This record gives sequence, C-alpha cells and structure tokens, in this order.
Amino acid sequence: MSASTHQLKSVKTEYDDQQLRIDLAACFRMVAELGWNESVANHFSATVSEDGTRFLMNPKWMHFSLIKASDIQLFDSSDDETMGRDDAPDPSAWCIHSRIHAAVPHAKALLHCHPPYATAMSCLKDPTILPIDQNTAKFYDRIAIDLGFDGMADNEEEGERIAAVLDKNNYMMMGNHGVSVIGNTIAEAFEDMYYLEKACRTMILAYQTGQPLNIMTPEIAEKTAQGWDRVRGMAQEHFNQFKVLLDRKDPSYAD
Repeated sequence: MSASTHQLKSVKTEYDDQQLRIDLAACFRMVAELGWNESVANHFSATVSEDGTRFLMNPKWMHFSLIKASDIQLFDSSDDETMGRDDAPDPSAWCIHSRIHAAVPHAKALLHCHPPYATAMSCLKDPTILPIDQNTAKFYDRIAIDLGFDGMADNEEEGERIAAVLDKNNYMMMGNHGVSVIGNTIAEAFEDMYYLEKACRTMILAYQTGQPLNIMTPEIAEKTAQGWDRVRGMAQEHFNQFKVLLDRKDPSYAD
C-alpha cells in the first residue's frame, strides 16, 4: 500500500485487521516521535473479535520507532499456551492486555506506557488530576486510580486485579507504575493518551510553583469535561494528520 493510499485513511471498523495493523504501527511511531517510549518495553493492543479475546499487539522487545504493520502479532487471551511459545509476548504485556481485553468489553484499543509527566504523577501519594485548566478538566471524575502496586505486572492474578480497577473507565493512573488508556479506536486512545500526558505536565508544573492551585468548581469541571466529550471526532483528524507527518519522514510503518 502506497503512502498516498493510506496516509489519510481512517479506521474502517474496529475489526478491519490490516487497517488496525497499520494504525497500531503508526501509533507506536507517533509515541516514539513524542519521546514517550521506554527502551524496548511497553505495549499497545487492539481487538479483532467482538468479544475482545483476540487482539493485535507489538512483539516482545522491539523499539517503537521500528515497528511495522507486519511485525504486529495476533493473540488470544483464552490461549493458555501463549507464554510457552518461542514468539511469546513480554510477560507484562500479556499480563495487562490479555486480562483487560478478556474482562473489559469496551477496551477496543489499549495503550500502556510510561510518559514522563504522567508517570511522575503516578508516583505521587495522591495522583489525582485536579481540574485547573481545560486539559486537566477533560479527566475530571473520569479516571481510575490504582494504588495497589505490588511489583512487576507479570502474572495473571495481577492482570485481573488491574482489569477490575479499570472497570468501566477509559483511563487509569497506575500508582508507582505509569498509565493505561483505552478507546473505541486506536485514534481515540492515542488522543486521550496525548491529552493525559499534557494534563499531567500542567499539574507537575503548577505544583512546582508552590502557589495555591486555582481549582475549578465541580460544576465547571464537569461542564468542561462534557465539552470534551462532544469533540471526539477531533481524535481521528489528529491521528490522520500525524500519519501524514510520518509518511513524509518514514512511511515504512505501513509495510
């Protein structure tokens, strides 16, 4: 597929396997461009079955800036033999993504990474994102906070615990760990991760001033959050245009 063919093409449906592979690969490249990748760790996934049990995910220990659509693997959360295979995913990736996709039906796309400001927020005793501007208010009363960190997430029980904390939310601050975001599409999940990192950056910078925070009233915060809910279409356009930028630099993600 040429760059001109795919660069402005949106996700057809949640279950268009090839387009999902291309968009997932693009998402890895975008995150690398933004400097949110961490060594060859962290992981993104997208479901290809109605019940969410079958999903696409990055292979074990591959740098985000090198991932192509053809590198992405297909997994089944109900397959107990997955981790015994030669091409098994990273244990943490399997722990988090297989359990969330099995238990959270609305998790069509799931991004887990450790962006600097969001991770710094997750290390605070109270990682609540307070509504002090438009971006922080986007997450008002809409984010799960997990303070049950118990070491590396690399076993089924921990994955099930994380999935239970996420529950019906789309965002999760993972205490002492990082963040996870889910969405109906890869574009929506990426957009929410983008704004979550910006919101956490604002919180960290505001805290650094040592001055009292000008926190919105609950009514204004909720009104602002609902305003964000009405502009969901912006996510796909941001994603499409970021793909154009990727195409100008290196369109190999679609290979």
